[in-house]
Amino acid sequence: MELPISTLERQEKYKLLIGCIVPRPIAWVTTISENGTVNAAPFSYFNVASIDPMMVSVAVMRKPNGQPKDTARNIAQTGQFVVNMVDVHNVDDVNQTSADFPAEISEVEELGLATMPSSSIEVPRLAASRIHFECKLHQVVELGTPTTSDLIIGEVVHVHVADELYQAGRIDITAFAPVSRLAGNTYAKLGELFDRRRPEYIPSPPADK
Repeated sequence: MELPISTLERQEKYKLLIGCIVPRPIAWVTTISENGTVNAAPFSYFNVASIDPMMVSVAVMRKPNGQPKDTARNIAQTGQFVVNMVDVHNVDDVNQTSADFPAEISEVEELGLATMPSSSIEVPRLAASRIHFECKLHQVVELGTPTTSDLIIGEVVHVHVADELYQAGRIDITAFAPVSRLAGNTYAKLGELFDRRRPEYIPSPPADK
C-alpha cells in the first residue's frame, strides 16, 4: 500500500499516525489559568526531549478554529505545568479528563480529583499519580501554517516518585504498571518484556595486502 501524503485527508493522516506510532506514553498534564482554574488533560503526543538539561515534550493540537487548547494557553501564560504519569490505577480518571470541558470549568474540581502541592512550581500535582514531573516552560514551537499544533518543551525542575516504584536508582516497571495509548478508544498495559543487549561496534581488522 502506497500512501502519498498529498492525497490524504486530515482524518486519514490522523488514523495512520495513531495506528502506526504505538504504544504512546501519556502525559496527564495539570496547569493553572490566569484566574486560578486548575486544568487537567491527557496527551499522548508526549516523550523525552533531552536528558541534560532534563526536558520533556508535549504536542497539543489546536481547536478546529485555530485557538490553543486550555493546556497550551495556560502553559504559555504561566510558564509552568506538571506531567502526572498514567498507570493501571488512575487510567479511568485520566480518561474522564479527556472530555471537552469548557475553559472556565476545572476538570479537577468537577471530577473530585485530589491534588498535592508541588515543590518548585505553583501548579498542583494529582494525587492519583505516583510519578510527577514538575516543569517550567522552555519553548513553544508552533507547527503548521496556519498553526495547528503547539509543541511544548518543558524543563523538568523536580521529580516525585513513590517509594515503592524506585528501587536501587531505577524505576520498577512492573510495580509502576504504566498504561499507554493506542488508536481509537484503546489503551494498553505492559505486555511481555524482553531484553536485547546493545551491540558494541568492533572494526574489522585491515585486510592483508
